Amino acid sequence: MKVIDIKNVEKIYNDSEVKVHAVNGVSLTFEEGEFTAIVGPSGSGKTTLLNMLGGLDNPTSGEIIIGETNISKLKGSRLIDFRLHNIGFVFQAYNLIPVLTAKENTEFVMHMQGIKKSEREKRVKELLSSVGLGDRIDSRPAKLSGGQQQRVAVARALASKPKFILADEPTANLDSKSTANLLDIMEKLNKEENITFIFSTHDQRVVKKAHRVITLEDGKILSDEVKS
Repeated sequence: MKVIDIKNVEKIYNDSEVKVHAVNGVSLTFEEGEFTAIVGPSGSGKTTLLNMLGGLDNPTSGEIIIGETNISKLKGSRLIDFRLHNIGFVFQAYNLIPVLTAKENTEFVMHMQGIKKSEREKRVKELLSSVGLGDRIDSRPAKLSGGQQQRVAVARALASKPKFILADEPTANLDSKSTANLLDIMEKLNKEENITFIFSTHDQRVVKKAHRVITLEDGKILSDEVKS
């Protein structure tokens, strides 16, 4: 089933009198259950593209359709609400709230969605167990390693039951062991629960795990490879 349909999307930044095409005429589709890496050198447009997929930035032209919703036309509170219920995010810097426990960080999005306490608590326990942190549910970020914090971030991204998860350089701050553990967990969730992951990455370890690799250069698609 098609999750995302990108139609001739451009993102142009005006730097004084010079127009910079960060993304230049990109058209792509993503199906449910994909495990895809978007790669390319710095300045290739991959983070800009990911930000537009997540509704964090608007295209200059073109359309981004998620399910049956053209998010390019959503503004303000409607866009915020759509993101809240449909898109999960995993960032390079974890972005956990320091004063909250792993449990509280994970359930934060569900609290914003208005999900009742009993359901939140049940899902949090399941999610933190699924990422190997069932015994650290009451730990605050400062008491967790970088790899453990990123696993909490993955659990938080899953909490809202999104249509897909966007992961922007999720392994950039992790050592090799933590990276391997995180990727194994995400691949397991992808295979067993058919969760769609889209990565923006420089990390060849992520690229090796990905089932599809899209390469950008100068804001354009250089290649789109599905591994056999």
